[in-house]
Amino acid sequence: KRVRLCAEIKEKALDYAVAHAEVYEIEAINILNASMLAMRRAIAKLKIKPDIALIDGNTARDFDITAVPIVKGDGKSPSIAAASILAKVERDNFCLEMDRFYPGYGFAKHKGYPTKEHKQAVLELGPCPLHRRSFLRKTLGDSFEQTDIWQNW
Repeated sequence: KRVRLCAEIKEKALDYAVAHAEVYEIEAINILNASMLAMRRAIAKLKIKPDIALIDGNTARDFDITAVPIVKGDGKSPSIAAASILAKVERDNFCLEMDRFYPGYGFAKHKGYPTKEHKQAVLELGPCPLHRRSFLRKTLGDSFEQTDIWQNW
């Protein structure tokens, strides 16, 4: 359903853009600031420059245009809902592609979420360049700290 909606959004929207932040950027500035960075990049890619940006959440930082945070915005704003769909489909497609580059982690299945299988794959294979050290430390905790896979990273 999401893929179908993504195609419809792309067909009917006046303009759209999707952008992302790299692993090293997220590690350097944290996930919230990296999300803001990705949103600013998406806005910069638009051919039609908006007057206002609606941001899903309670924070909007460092935008060149008026940015309005809306808590649970994807349920309140069709624009935010559409952006969420575009971003999720883009992320899913990225994970499908990365599954071919980094076999064994199951990216095509779990799409980067910390499922039991994903955690086990990291413990067995070690992290790949897509894994954020801060996220692994948080999701795997002691089981990750006690392994020797840090040495190869």
